[in-house]
Amino acid sequence: MPYVNIKITREDGTTAEQKAELIDGVTQLLARVMGKNPATTVVVIDEVELDNWGIGGLPIEAFRRQQNSDGK
Repeated sequence: MPYVNIKITREDGTTAEQKAELIDGVTQLLARVMGKNPATTVVVIDEVELDNWGIGGLPIEAFRRQQNSDGK
């Protein structure tokens, strides 16, 4: 039974329809690539508050500021 956990930031404003598409897409991908049974594939989407998300040792907002100031 595959278990997939997708984490996104809450700021994304992801709709219920988009989440349903993610769940279906991941389920179908596992069925196609690995032969997994869609009926037993579990997909969980966690929406994480920005203050609980970091990249490269920085809170996400500081990381984004750094990226923008570096011209990336």
